Amino acid sequence: MIKLAAVKQPVPETGLKPVFLSEETIAARKQAVLKRMKEEDFDALVIYADLEHGGNWEYLTGFLPRFEEALLVLFNDGSAKLVLGNENLNKAGKSLIPVQAVHMPHFSLPNQPMKTEKDVCGILSETGIQNCANIGIAGWKNFTSKLDDNSQLFDIPCYLMDALRKICPDTSFKNGTYIFIGEHGVRTVNNANEFAHYEFGAALAGNGMLEAMNALKPGISEMELGALLNQCGQRNSVVTIAAAGERFEHANMYPSAKTVSIGDKISLTVGFKGGLQSRAGYAVSCADELPEGQKDYLERVAIPYQNAVKTWLEHIHVGMTGGELYALIESVLPRETYGWSLNPGHLCADEEWLSSPVYPGSTEVLRSGMLFQIDIIPSVSGYGGASCESGVLLADDTLKQEIREQYPELWNRIENRRDYMIHELGIPASDDVLPTSIACAYFRPYMLEKEKALKGMPD
Repeated sequence: MIKLAAVKQPVPETGLKPVFLSEETIAARKQAVLKRMKEEDFDALVIYADLEHGGNWEYLTGFLPRFEEALLVLFNDGSAKLVLGNENLNKAGKSLIPVQAVHMPHFSLPNQPMKTEKDVCGILSETGIQNCANIGIAGWKNFTSKLDDNSQLFDIPCYLMDALRKICPDTSFKNGTYIFIGEHGVRTVNNANEFAHYEFGAALAGNGMLEAMNALKPGISEMELGALLNQCGQRNSVVTIAAAGERFEHANMYPSAKTVSIGDKISLTVGFKGGLQSRAGYAVSCADELPEGQKDYLERVAIPYQNAVKTWLEHIHVGMTGGELYALIESVLPRETYGWSLNPGHLCADEEWLSSPVYPGSTEVLRSGMLFQIDIIPSVSGYGGASCESGVLLADDTLKQEIREQYPELWNRIENRRDYMIHELGIPASDDVLPTSIACAYFRPYMLEKEKALKGMPD
């Protein structure tokens, strides 16, 4: 049973510091990719990146190519070439795996110097890839269409794919993104060091959300809320949302000068590497302040939604299948009634949405080390939304012990978060659930009533 009740507010966490990936982690990542390449009989893997679609590239190099495009050509003997534009060429020496640089000014910004005597084919030939018989192409998307040949869908620029086919006329090409994401993808599980690396951003997102929620009041602007959501100069993994009333007016996606009024629908979202926080509710302190025809928002939308979140946290565990989790949420929050349409839970990493093992009939097994977002999005006609999207890590006893030993301060935060969730929010989370933020599952649907939140109550 879920009720709106007095709840002690979670306190933003202090002392958060970035944790860098270790040499051991990077070496293990490269070996995992090479192992999968061998299993797929790939002589080389061509990994594409730009700022929005660079997670697979960043997984090995440790950074993104910023405002340029880039290629990482990884050969099955472990050697690697980075194909870089003008302003990233000097970054080859920063790569976390050893690489040799190949300059492709075509990757640079428009009208920058094109100091090359070679065309695209000639430059790509410098990598030596023309000697390969089987090549995997990794953009960022693992296609799962039931109507297409997904192995022949390539999400890299046409001029690159055309050139590769021209210089490798007898080569077999295959979409190889599944090496990184999807079932058995090497990026879908994390070790203790990777979790510590990602937890920093997830925890910051929680802090920003709490600060923005506590500052919410009539007259505050969306821009003021957006400034509180963003934290410590970190790069966002999604567009920051601070919206009062109707969203996307004038096709605008960003916080504006619009101010909050009593009765407004409110949407707040902020995400960084490792995790996202999102909240949706109303700028009211009680049901009487809700718009006409929506006075029952709590019973009609918010409480059923929070019950689904509570159910998700209580039952998810290492070893269950994604299909079982999907069916569980369908049983407590029927999609036909509550209008959700996406996956009720997905993986994240450097990007906000990596992939999802949670879909109808999924036999994908949820594994220790998976970094999840609780992403259930109800859409009930005539009402505003409800959201308290947060992140968790699934961890078995071995991984928990490694985190405890290697990162004791992080482990103390985990224990505090679980204690808050269980005893203050009334959510007896599965033993396998490690919340990535103190804000996890904390939901105030009446966003001006700051002393109350939805809480699980004894039957």
